Amino acid sequence: MHDELAVNVRRFRGSMTQTDLAAAAGLSVDVVRQIEQGRYNNPTLNTLSKLAGALDVAVPQLLKEPAAVPTGNPHEGVVAIRRALTPVDDLVGEPVFEEDALTVRGAEQAVTYAWGAYWGGRYDHLSAVLPTTISQLRATLHAVPADDHAPVAELLARAYWVTGCTLVHLGQTDPAWEASRQALTAAQQGNDPLLEATLRGNAAWQLLVQGRYDESRRVSVRAADGIEPQGTPSLPHLSAYGSLVITAATAAGRDQRVLEANHLVDTAREVADRMGQDRHDYETYFGPSQVVMQSVDVAVVTEDYGQALSRAKAMPRENGLPLASRCRHLADKALALTNEGRNQEALDSLLTAEAMGRDWIKHQTLPKRTLAELLERDNSSPLREFAGRLGVRV
Repeated sequence: MHDELAVNVRRFRGSMTQTDLAAAAGLSVDVVRQIEQGRYNNPTLNTLSKLAGALDVAVPQLLKEPAAVPTGNPHEGVVAIRRALTPVDDLVGEPVFEEDALTVRGAEQAVTYAWGAYWGGRYDHLSAVLPTTISQLRATLHAVPADDHAPVAELLARAYWVTGCTLVHLGQTDPAWEASRQALTAAQQGNDPLLEATLRGNAAWQLLVQGRYDESRRVSVRAADGIEPQGTPSLPHLSAYGSLVITAATAAGRDQRVLEANHLVDTAREVADRMGQDRHDYETYFGPSQVVMQSVDVAVVTEDYGQALSRAKAMPRENGLPLASRCRHLADKALALTNEGRNQEALDSLLTAEAMGRDWIKHQTLPKRTLAELLERDNSSPLREFAGRLGVRV
């Protein structure tokens, strides 16, 4: 992982000197030099964000090349998704559909299936099915009578949404952002303000992934303010609001706004306590377990590793987190344990994440970075075998 970062920084730096890059990023020349030599262990998200900003790239581009997902079928994969996201209806003067319309019930089933695959971490599989799903939903929206237009528009929004989320995990941030904006446009043809607000939260998450932390925080806060519960709100309303608040907390943490991040975590915790349960509304999970998970993440990104492990103890044994979130929580714990010198526990946490989500872990940067750090401390056979499975250079 260090080699990939080193190669990418040198490549993007181009004609800039190390001194120029250090000045632009607000880092020392020594830090830049160590990163380019592959000797800088576990750079923080804050450091990576500064480098990415100075190099005019997104953070994922620093850490790895965008994933290709070869399928042998030209109608599947990332290129096919890009095609589905960029129709030319307005340019040719008429709708162009490559798939037949579904029934409304069929459209609901297609969207439910896609989200189930997403929360199961099956990103490669989704890259194969999403181009068809998007095309079918677009055709369905065009074909249904006026009374069904709003609910089908909301289903199309959810299809675009899961597409954007999948593309983020495949390292394809630009088409992911396009999918996010398409989702918002479709949702505006529906009748559900909570869905539209949640999609703004998804846009904030994508900004977070791109290292645009301040913008992510501002988008989340504004969306949350727009649906702040009054009176006796429903549980889905509380869940949607709490999810936006915890997204804002995560963004504030990555922006090193520690006090604000912790305040937002406390606000989200109050909402979760009011709910009293984990919920899955609007394709988003929120509740006591999600607050614990994100509070650990905030502590990790602000480099308070002891606090991260202390907060992790509050995770309910029977939590309501989906597979991808449980794996991410284990990866956060592994990073904290590594930085506390508890190497075996860190490895155990990563191995558990791999056993739970083999498809998930191969697309994730954090566990690979942590494993690379563990390898530098202990080059034993079990670690080398694990590194080989994840594609981490030994």
